[in-house]
Amino acid sequence: MARPTARRLWLLAHRWIGLSLGLLLLLAGLTGAALVVARPADEVVHEALYRAPAGSHGAVSLDTVRQRLSAEFPAGTGYTLRPPRLPGEALLVYVRGPWSGTLHLDPSTGAELGRRGEHEGVFNFLFELHATLLLEDTGRAVLASAVLAYLVLLLSGLVLWWPARWRHAFSVRWVAGLTRALFDLHRVAGALLGLGIAVSVLTGAYMAWRPLSGWVSAAAGATASAPPALAPTAAGTGPAPSLDAVVAEAARHFPGGQLGYVQWPARVGSPGRIRFRMPDDPHPNGLSSAWFDPRDGRLLALHPWQQLDPGARAYAWIYPLHIGRLGGPWHLVLNATFGLALAGLGVSGVWLWWRRRRARRGA
Repeated sequence: MARPTARRLWLLAHRWIGLSLGLLLLLAGLTGAALVVARPADEVVHEALYRAPAGSHGAVSLDTVRQRLSAEFPAGTGYTLRPPRLPGEALLVYVRGPWSGTLHLDPSTGAELGRRGEHEGVFNFLFELHATLLLEDTGRAVLASAVLAYLVLLLSGLVLWWPARWRHAFSVRWVAGLTRALFDLHRVAGALLGLGIAVSVLTGAYMAWRPLSGWVSAAAGATASAPPALAPTAAGTGPAPSLDAVVAEAARHFPGGQLGYVQWPARVGSPGRIRFRMPDDPHPNGLSSAWFDPRDGRLLALHPWQQLDPGARAYAWIYPLHIGRLGGPWHLVLNATFGLALAGLGVSGVWLWWRRRRARRGA
């Protein structure tokens, strides 16, 4: 048991950090839980965007797609192609430039099935709110900073919950009135789910704020992996290399790997990247990369995921852990539960503070 003075300090820390983070916890929890079902729901509601038309067969040339993109979008536009990974899926192209968004293409012909701007649709709105608070890099930094505050909130909550008699540790007095029942639910849910919520919060911050991975690598004494530099040659005035040939050559170096993404750079002087998912890679999109020169198609570097620096390699586990892709459907359910619990703790904490404050004024 903490001494009364120490307990009072823990209580003040827990209360005021909770009040400061209440809205942020509500947003993070609700949007995180909503994203678990938003993407599958979006694919059902807008099936025509995500599914190949009936009768489609074969695969369109990546060169055909790239030429079509180059004809429509101005110089300085980057493209990330996501070829189908399962039968019947559409080919997706993530465009970043004067117009940014997603093109949905027929995988057999390259014909457009539809398009969405990066800020269009319920899923995109929820994702931006969850990942950046609609504030881009500023929002990412705020979310990463909130992690430390949440850890103090968790520790102080556990100290305050720690029972003198364990037989009452997880009891909820439903018949003692709404306020008492909500207070018991708040402390029991925090004790039971707090560590799981902490995992979700920490993994989300790790993905949102890139400097964290660099710090992990530096702490391990490793140099962060970086894209290779292009030699300053006069090459590039001729026709662009065959993207299909470049992908085929890269695939030779990653036998058994599933093609994840093909990234064509927006900036002149930047390399392109081809990502593969190897059988032992837990990342659903794969982190093994082949970097190439977009001027002539030469492979510049091969980065198997096992050989990345510790900070970058951690994404192989952190990303699927955060989105619920490591343990099948039950992992998704668990992640949604953590999100709802985080929101519930934020709302109930503020409500309990308000009720206590109101009761004191009435007294």
